[in-house]
Amino acid sequence: MTELELSVQVAAPPATIFKAMTDWERQGEWVFGTRVRVVAGDGESVGSEIDAVTFGVSDRMRITRWDPPHAVEVEHLGKVVRGTGVFAVKGSRFVWTERLDVPFFYPLVKPLFVLMLRRSLQRFARFAEEYR
Repeated sequence: MTELELSVQVAAPPATIFKAMTDWERQGEWVFGTRVRVVAGDGESVGSEIDAVTFGVSDRMRITRWDPPHAVEVEHLGKVVRGTGVFAVKGSRFVWTERLDVPFFYPLVKPLFVLMLRRSLQRFARFAEEYR
């Protein structure tokens, strides 16, 4: 199991940050190479499922905690990506935490993965600050 936590300062109220981070269908606007859709439930409650396809790899997730405007926790259900993820709002910061059972090749892709997440968080800050 590996843990990764990244955050970014956002010039927006916590409720706006939360709404922006949980607008699943628009997540592709700030996460590189990703398309997301709600596949079960309403996407705004425990038990709902979303599928994020990043560079062709599906990452199906089930919402296990829904606590607006503070946090959403998901369980990764995929064959490649397994573990938990948390999207949290702490004041004016968006914090993305992943606790993953990683595949054997993770050490090879980790630098690119972390870079992609850092850039995505920078894009998220702009996305949330302009979110409507």
